Amino acid sequence: MGMDKTFKALADEQRREMLQLLRAGPMTAGDIGAQFQLTGATVSYHLSVLKAADLVRVRKEGTYMIYELNTSVFEDVLAFIAAVKGGAL
Repeated sequence: MGMDKTFKALADEQRREMLQLLRAGPMTAGDIGAQFQLTGATVSYHLSVLKAADLVRVRKEGTYMIYELNTSVFEDVLAFIAAVKGGAL
């Protein structure tokens, strides 16, 4: 996975807030959307950007889509930053 999609996804404040929500554990799109004054379509768009960047994983449970963090991508981002910085974080 390229870093371009990851940094694009992280550039948006609402998507970063969605990621913060998911730190507490997996959530449905409806649960995430309830925390924002956004249309369902906008929430869906933001979640699709996060999914395309591999920052979140999604699984289906019945009729619900459950989103959760993919922490391995964050480890890759931290390793990249450490390499640019020239040492360990």
